[in-house]
Amino acid sequence: MANPLKIIANGIFKENPTFGLVLGMCPTLAVTTSAENGLSMGLAAAAVLIGSNMAISALRKIIPDEIRIPSFIVVIAGFVTILQLLIAGFTPALDAKLGIFIPLIVVNCIILARAEAFASKNGIFASACDGLGMGLGFTLSLTVIGAIRELIGAGTIFGVQVFAPGLYQPMLLAILAPGGFITLGIMMAVMHQHKIRKEMKSRAPAPAQSTYDGWAELGSCSGCALASSCHKTQCAVGAKKEG
Repeated sequence: MANPLKIIANGIFKENPTFGLVLGMCPTLAVTTSAENGLSMGLAAAAVLIGSNMAISALRKIIPDEIRIPSFIVVIAGFVTILQLLIAGFTPALDAKLGIFIPLIVVNCIILARAEAFASKNGIFASACDGLGMGLGFTLSLTVIGAIRELIGAGTIFGVQVFAPGLYQPMLLAILAPGGFITLGIMMAVMHQHKIRKEMKSRAPAPAQSTYDGWAELGSCSGCALASSCHKTQCAVGAKKEG
């Protein structure tokens, strides 16, 4: 089995559902009008991810391939129903804020994708780690986007006033639908630019070095592959001759 910490880190960074896999865009754009909403939606999806991944992994050997997708949806719907009842019973204000997006977790492509790609092929513990990593990655993405939109659009983060009302004029556009697209696009551009730079840095060729054994054997520049570029100063023999 793969390293559990590596599986969790993969969901948070390398295959982040929002910035890496570009999944779950509907709640990402609709719910993240504030950091609190983003955090709540992310944690709700994470709870369903962990539970459904574990259940599907436990049932993977008895679910026929022909009906695996409907079976996965039934399992996910069961966890979403439990979660919705808990939220409505204990935090009705949050239930009112998130509204229809809690039941829509059933068809969230992140959860179904992880059930198909990971939970149906791996053990229960590994599937739980995958659900935790993907859930944390999704929660982190929604919270950051919500915090940025709330800060620009209302001057607050988690309801706490950051900018003095008299010194900052909130931009209503940030908490409207266009603001969600703009914020998400900018953050995805930054993340992909960082990824491209990291890949280019890792692929950069190692600097060429002189072959001292060849110099010692030849005692001159003839036959050296670096003779045209080193100007006879990059090795002991060349430096001696130049001097």
